[in-house]
Parts: sequence; C-alpha cells; structure tokens
Amino acid sequence: MTFRNADKAAGIAEGDLTGLADAVFHDIPDAVICADYEGLIRFWNAGAERIFGFSRDEAVGQSLEIIIPERLRQRHWDAYRRMMETGRSRHPSNEPLSVPAQTKSGQTISIQFTVAPLPGPYGVVAGIVAVLRYATATFQELRRLRADKRGM
Repeated sequence: MTFRNADKAAGIAEGDLTGLADAVFHDIPDAVICADYEGLIRFWNAGAERIFGFSRDEAVGQSLEIIIPERLRQRHWDAYRRMMETGRSRHPSNEPLSVPAQTKSGQTISIQFTVAPLPGPYGVVAGIVAVLRYATATFQELRRLRADKRGM
C-alpha cells in the first residue's frame, strides 16, 4: 500500500470520506468518465487513460466524440440529449450497454458501460457519469463460439 493509499484508508476508517471518492474514481481499473451537459469531458480517470489511450490532460475539456466512432455519433448525441432532458436512459440501468468505441490511435474496440445522470441545481441534469469496461476479448470469444456453433 502506498503512503497516499494508506492516508486515504486512515481517513476512511476515521469517518472522513473525502478521500474515498478519489480512491474509487482514480484507482478503479474501469474507465470512469464524467461529462457536462454539453458532452464535454470533465473527469477522466487512469482506467480511461489505459483503455482509450488519451491522457487526462488530453481528454478533459474535449467532446465525448473523441471515443465515439463517427458512424455512431448521431445516435449517441440523440440519446445524450434525451438523458439531459429526462434524466433517464432508455436502457435499463442495471444492464451494461455494449457498444464499439474508438481509441486515440483510431482503433475500434468493444466496451460495456453503465451511465447515470449527474444532478445539478434545481433538479436539472448537469451531466453524466459513465463506468466503462474494455470488452473486446469477450466479444471476440462470443463471435468464435457462435461461429463454432453454426459449424456444428
């Protein structure tokens, strides 16, 4: 355990949860991304850096489009606007959504993600938080199994 993590653990044990969010969001291996009402990235953790290849400095302030393949952008923005207006996704919140994504190098990868609205003042939606997981190997294995099944 590093000194930074030991300090966080001590604070959590004493009831000070200020370091908990930092520990969870920054150190979790999944990507955690927060975007504002306009779809500009406001938070980008180390998991997002690892999965997508953009550093925090490169990603924060950019549009979510940096990770969305061009052919899917219109559908993404339609769903994003709907969430900003209603505070709800059309997908069940307990079911991860599986979609293609794009890395800094332009490679298309498979991800699974869940998304939730971030509440703002007066009950309006201020943005979103999304937790994303790299799933390319899982989808390749599913394709292989389906192909094997068809070949039987």
